[in-house]
Amino acid sequence: MINNQKKNIAILGSTGSIGTQALDVIRQNSDSFNVEILTAQNNVDLLIKQAIEFSPNAVVIGNKNLYAKLKEKLPNKDIKIFAGSESIKDVVSFNTIDLVITAMVGISGLEPTIEAIKNGKNIALANKESLVVAGCIVTKLALESGSAILPVDSEHSAIFQCLAGELHNPVEKIFLTASGGPFRGKDKKFLETVTKEDALKHPKWDMGNKITIDSASLMNKGLEVIEARWLFNLKPSQIEVVVHPQSIIHSAVQFEDGSIKAQMGLPDMKLPIQYALAYPKRLKNNFNRFSFFEYPNFTFEKPDLENFKNLQLAYLALEKGGNIPCALNAANEVVVEEFLNDKINFAIMPDIIEQSI
Repeated sequence: MINNQKKNIAILGSTGSIGTQALDVIRQNSDSFNVEILTAQNNVDLLIKQAIEFSPNAVVIGNKNLYAKLKEKLPNKDIKIFAGSESIKDVVSFNTIDLVITAMVGISGLEPTIEAIKNGKNIALANKESLVVAGCIVTKLALESGSAILPVDSEHSAIFQCLAGELHNPVEKIFLTASGGPFRGKDKKFLETVTKEDALKHPKWDMGNKITIDSASLMNKGLEVIEARWLFNLKPSQIEVVVHPQSIIHSAVQFEDGSIKAQMGLPDMKLPIQYALAYPKRLKNNFNRFSFFEYPNFTFEKPDLENFKNLQLAYLALEKGGNIPCALNAANEVVVEEFLNDKINFAIMPDIIEQSI
């Protein structure tokens, strides 16, 4: 760490759901973290507000058409200002950075993630697509450069926490939990009628539009299966998805003696974000605390693969290997965009994706 007192943090995608929550964590722990880099694609107004508050070393707006506005609004600030996707790749090489939070949406996060790893930066990974599309490349580069990949997804953070102190104990399997999304228990006939407004109402988590739609279709869980394969060096058969509507058990690890360790807590993304930022320390916070007495019953179900085929397609893509997970991810990004633009219905998305793999 370059600064003995504070970690210098670069946030790629600072105006999105993960980025803004990461800044909440940093705001509450200003004695532990310093904001070094902020980047956004289009939300220049929020980026300006963030830059004024946190005074980073540099900011980048991905959309070059917004550079002039960004420059105009930060005229007297000692902040370097850049624009374009190439600049996002360039800034992650700054030698002042201790940790890069990759919170960009979709495949756009891959190149900056790779560039950061090549430069030996530790990664707080919130862009699962980087491992879905190029898991072999990313993990190999991290091994060569010595970069640590710290998962930010609540499920993978849970697995990571359960594995602490278990380095020499073989894992038999892991359980990735899923809330089931807003349409748990619904059939395909119902799914044909849902609107994007319906799909964006997640029962437990506050996330961006793309990941919320993925959660509703169970594609998010499918992508998490592929991500887990690379993060924890597992076979597909070692990864089991369990629907847990209460979203209190975030995931669990079963060891070869049959013992199971689970990580639990209220559904709040700021907790895994803080864990990744502060690792290996745990920082005190004022987040709401879980009470067993408020959740006297936990329930568990098998995922409905008939009406939510995306999860099954993700396992299929993982089994086929090669560039098939990349094709799966690309097809999913297209259909989600089409659904959000009211061009296709929700139920047909898996059928379109299946044709690509």
